[in-house]
Amino acid sequence: MVLNYLWLAFFIIAFFVAAIRVTGYFFRDYFAQTIGIIFDQADLNVFQAMVDSTFKMAESSVTICIYLIGVMTLWLGVMKIGEKAGAIALLSKWISPFFVRLFPDLPKNHPAFGSMLMNFSANMLGLDNAATPLGLKAMKELQDVNPDKSSASNPMIMFLVLNTSGLTIIPISIMAFRAANGAANPSDIFIPILIATYFSTIAGLIVVSVIQKINLLNKVILLFLGAISAIIAGIITFMAHLSAIQIEKASSFGGNLILFLVIIVFLFLGLRKKTNLYETFIEGAKEGFEVAVKIIPYLVAMLVAIGVFRASGAMDMIIGALGKFFSLFLNNTDFVDALPTAFMKPLSGSGARGMMLEAMQTYGADSFAGRLSCIFQGSTETTFYTIAVYYGAVNIRKTRYTVTGGLLADLTGVIAAIFVAYLFFH
Repeated sequence: MVLNYLWLAFFIIAFFVAAIRVTGYFFRDYFAQTIGIIFDQADLNVFQAMVDSTFKMAESSVTICIYLIGVMTLWLGVMKIGEKAGAIALLSKWISPFFVRLFPDLPKNHPAFGSMLMNFSANMLGLDNAATPLGLKAMKELQDVNPDKSSASNPMIMFLVLNTSGLTIIPISIMAFRAANGAANPSDIFIPILIATYFSTIAGLIVVSVIQKINLLNKVILLFLGAISAIIAGIITFMAHLSAIQIEKASSFGGNLILFLVIIVFLFLGLRKKTNLYETFIEGAKEGFEVAVKIIPYLVAMLVAIGVFRASGAMDMIIGALGKFFSLFLNNTDFVDALPTAFMKPLSGSGARGMMLEAMQTYGADSFAGRLSCIFQGSTETTFYTIAVYYGAVNIRKTRYTVTGGLLADLTGVIAAIFVAYLFFH
């Protein structure tokens, strides 16, 4: 429903802005003399520009999806090998000692632990198709021990806030879209996304833990968080002492090395479990092809709407206003061009993806705004959609502080993304 209103708003706002520009052109002498606003031929031709943008963005959508077919086919094939080889179960086993301490209200050895662990593991590996069913299963199991069936329990809130923080290890779709838009190195945003999404997740964890009075000073929790924090701090410290060119090279090398190691580890695990690697890859690759083809109508719808919105001049007005606001406090406001993606992400995944693609096409995939929009896309989650789906599945009406925790995590992810983008790419 939110996406429906957003999509409609793009066209309605674009029409009114364009109408104002055309009116301004016909009364250009009056406006120039009275308030100093200049209208020119571009304002008269705004409707032509908007119509032209519909054809251009529709063509771009299909072109992107054609390239996307190959990339998604490859990576979903690899992920299917990891899934059948037990990568999710292995990751769940590693984080289980830390995980159970975050849910003190849940009975020991409750089946929801397994479902939640598998859901988080699938999310971290970018296996969205596997993550959602596991998440819904976990919610139903949590509802079984919920004393108030209409109100969210503490374990539910912790589960959903961590879910909406968007913790991802392998941002497959973002790298695929970057490749489709001509990025020189599509994986250069891999480490920045990893860092930004880490801060988003930690923020959500701390907010909920403080409210629920969970002891974050527990030895296991401290050890787990301390180890990850040390790694992230080490990466940031190392990058801070490098030049811009060295940072780009180090990020590219590290990101590509980790991604290829993931492939090798999955293949090794599959070999160890005597999985038919080739047939498993083909099975997953078929899913990748289907996903890429199915996304075409959604991509066309959203990119055309955003293209019309920008062609009308509405997008430039918003970005200009934000730039002036932030310039009151900051010397550099280059990040403002990518903010539409950050604003859209909590509301709509499709809308944010469209904003990300539009930023890459407008400014370039390897521009600062193009890269930052990708980091925004990867470091936050569709908070309202996730909450609606997961709570709706178990008829929860009182969400308590779930939205607050999720949005605070998103805000932290956005701030961290800006900081990391300046460190790596500016």
